[in-house]
Amino acid sequence: MRTAINPSISVDIVVFGFDGTRLKVLLVERQKLNSSATKEYKLPGSMIAENEDLDTSAHHTLQNLTGLNNIYLEQLHVFSDPNRISNEDDKKWIEFTYGITATRIVTVSYFSLVKINLSVLKATMQGKASWCDVQELKHVSFDHKEIILKGLDRLKSRMQSTPIAFELLPKKFTIKQLQNLYEAILGVDIDNRNFRKKILKYPFLIQLDEKEAKVNHKPALLYQFDAHSYRQEQKKLKKLKIF
Repeated sequence: MRTAINPSISVDIVVFGFDGTRLKVLLVERQKLNSSATKEYKLPGSMIAENEDLDTSAHHTLQNLTGLNNIYLEQLHVFSDPNRISNEDDKKWIEFTYGITATRIVTVSYFSLVKINLSVLKATMQGKASWCDVQELKHVSFDHKEIILKGLDRLKSRMQSTPIAFELLPKKFTIKQLQNLYEAILGVDIDNRNFRKKILKYPFLIQLDEKEAKVNHKPALLYQFDAHSYRQEQKKLKKLKIF
């Protein structure tokens, strides 16, 4: 028996990932209603079921797309403009997909960070999802580009005062990878020497006795984020500004 859906509330998730150079966002190709239509993409999400809460819906969506259970996830913003579903193609798609007539839909958006690795790439491909460059968003349906930009603003704000950026990096990373991440998110060029000087003063960045492997340049040292050291440092300062 098909679970009844709530026709007025949806969940949409801004899932950010980092490929080592560029900031990516996870988008799902929207099913075409006719073969001649242009490809359109949307955020992962759906109308919620009547028997589930918002967080449960968001977690299920993420798990199905990435194959992961423990993912950084927080509520981002509520989009409630009465006219947000005004495009006729959007209305037709909703009616075709969910069997409802869209008059007004409120979406509760979520913000998530995922480490892009081979298993995640495999899972997202199976789910017909793509990692798209945040700076090159095209053919994004509904008001999902606005939701993505809201998520990017949240990420920029949080990464300057919390260790949230490490959620996007592999467990072991180089200083250059960390700098690339900051540059990709903040949209600025950062001086190499100043970045290293500033970031390496923090005791929660642990230098490992390991270097990069299988690279076509001089292997760089690897580092690791120590959450316990971060919490100890945070206790000393009222506001810990990372960068």
